Amino acid sequence: MRSGRRLGRRFGWLWGAYGTSALGTWLAFGAFPLIAIQVLHAGPAEVAALSSVGAAVGAVVAVPLGPWVEFRRKRPVLIAMDLVRLAALLTIPVAFALGVLTFLQLLLVSVVVAAADITFRAASGAYLKTLLPTEDLLVANARFESTAWTTTIIGPPLGGAAIGLLGPVATVVADAVSYLLSALGIRAMGGHEPWPEHREAARMRAGDLLDGWRYLLADATLRPLFFNTALFNGLVMAVSPLLAVLMLGRLGFAPWQYGLAFAAPAIGGLLGSRLARPLVTRFGQHRVLVAAGTLRAIWPLGLAFLGPGTGGLLLVIGVELGLIFCCGVFNPVCATYRLERTASGRVTRTLTAWAVTAKASAALLTAVWGVLGGLLGPRTAIGLAGVFLLATPLLLPRRTAVPLSEPDPAPSRT
Repeated sequence: MRSGRRLGRRFGWLWGAYGTSALGTWLAFGAFPLIAIQVLHAGPAEVAALSSVGAAVGAVVAVPLGPWVEFRRKRPVLIAMDLVRLAALLTIPVAFALGVLTFLQLLLVSVVVAAADITFRAASGAYLKTLLPTEDLLVANARFESTAWTTTIIGPPLGGAAIGLLGPVATVVADAVSYLLSALGIRAMGGHEPWPEHREAARMRAGDLLDGWRYLLADATLRPLFFNTALFNGLVMAVSPLLAVLMLGRLGFAPWQYGLAFAAPAIGGLLGSRLARPLVTRFGQHRVLVAAGTLRAIWPLGLAFLGPGTGGLLLVIGVELGLIFCCGVFNPVCATYRLERTASGRVTRTLTAWAVTAKASAALLTAVWGVLGGLLGPRTAIGLAGVFLLATPLLLPRRTAVPLSEPDPAPSRT
């Protein structure tokens, strides 16, 4: 496969829609907390709740949407989720203009957007599996990963400039418009999408809510990878606020230095995602998955040795560069491995369960490490997270998966 492999016009529209909405998200990065602080004069507890409670409740709301979406055509769902996010976000500038914006509204919007995000990602994974042959999935996921890191690099600086000139509400409008453009792009894809099999199962029962988790836990290769990613991502997220406290407080780094320490290393993710497919072609999917998954766990422990000044700044940049490079390789390989190991009739439920667990584990571990940071100090808590991360490679799949046989039997109704 050539690096410039063409995946067709329909994938091009889907890719463009993903990039547009991703850029909008990063343009509005941090806008909600800023609105809460600058416009609504919210305190630290309210700002923390906006970030954690909104995402957690949104994840709970998304749970029943996975089984519901599974037996419906995915492209209309993708368009609907974009329009839901568009409508929810536009209520903020409207309420702001009318002088009736409240903290409760911000919280409700964050819940709706979080639930729509999870549903969109799950439906897009299922749609991608029907859109492309198996041998092209890694190429597609690598392009999504590359786009994600590109927008991470350029989005926050542009968003910061827009906030400085126009205020945080303007970036929320930009984010909303990005979802409109995404919906138009997905609509422009055209083509016929067949109805999923087993449409008679479309009437959802209470037991269906756990179908995604049952499928993950029953698969001998997906199960360890599921636990690995939930624990790894949760611990990395848990360290972020402690690192901010350490750098911006005790070590006296300026805000621009803190931003640079996490923006510059994103180039590693771009490079890693570009190398994912060539590495898999040469060494095989399983070896690359295990190697990248192991190497990414080594880096965060270095943050426990962070000191002040230029040396400390370079340490953070170096650690984050290595971490993000390994994640840039691992993420598209993992996404492809997960799609290949999931039967077509289970993809939406499985990806929904995966995303909900990831958000829940991140929220839980962030709360736990916040307590540990208060008891032990941020540096010790960061080091403890690094030690736990060193154990996460033990949860990676130990053997190459047996190819999945399709079609999957009709889902059980328990």
